[in-house]
Amino acid sequence: MNEADLDVLYTRLCRTMTTLGQAQAPLYLARFALLALAQIDDRPTGERLITEAATGLEPEPEDCCRCRIDAWPGL
Repeated sequence: MNEADLDVLYTRLCRTMTTLGQAQAPLYLARFALLALAQIDDRPTGERLITEAATGLEPEPEDCCRCRIDAWPGL
């Protein structure tokens, strides 16, 4: 995939989140991430991408996520 393809897809991702609204954006991104990880189908690559995505971001002071895969309907 080239830079133009990435730009088109990123723009579509952003527009989809805008259409869904701010309240639905975190669920949409979590769902997108799980679908993408399933397509990648390689645990080491998935773990590397998860780490890279968090690089440079500050964690919340408290555990705000409490992620469970069964908490996301439709996955």
